[in-house]
Amino acid sequence: MPTRSDAATELPAAVVLPPDVRRCLLHLARTAVAVAARALPAQDLEAALVCDPGMDLHAAVFVTLTEPRGLRGCMGILDANRPVAEAVVEAAACAARTDPRFPPVQPRELHGLELDISVLGTPVRLADPQAFRLGIDGILVERDGRRGLLLPEVASTAGIDQVEMLEIACRKAGLPSGAWRDPRTSVSAFRTDRFGCPAVADDPAGKG
Repeated sequence: MPTRSDAATELPAAVVLPPDVRRCLLHLARTAVAVAARALPAQDLEAALVCDPGMDLHAAVFVTLTEPRGLRGCMGILDANRPVAEAVVEAAACAARTDPRFPPVQPRELHGLELDISVLGTPVRLADPQAFRLGIDGILVERDGRRGLLLPEVASTAGIDQVEMLEIACRKAGLPSGAWRDPRTSVSAFRTDRFGCPAVADDPAGKG
């Protein structure tokens, strides 16, 4: 593993997907959630996979489901070599059915849910672990085969600062809270393109 002296000083660049790719991914995610909730047959997802303008795009992704009371499910696929459409379908289905923090989404809930997709850019290793920008950059903490990741919006939704965000990421990785201070720990920052829509909606263009 490279040491912090080998780390980059620049910060990650913005990630912006074309509008047609966003629309396709939202359609795929909404269909995957509905199929996972058993509100649509599996054949509908197979049909939706035909509309994939970003078939050459590979990236790590997260899909987040929220309800008026707060989070309803969030799961990610961290393999940046996976086709993004495939990753979105899997993450959406997992957010609806297998997030261990919540029971599976039921068909009656779909009209009250919002869906957001976060497509992750390439992480940039930081020489200074606290150099990332709150609310703009997500962080990835890695050591000894363990890793913990937090999306950029965690800072604002949880009202935390850089140190608290680093400590939470370390705990998610199964490391002590202060492990980010250890030079053996790699801390990287990344940007995301986050966009979303209601889980069931007439407008497929979405928001964001």
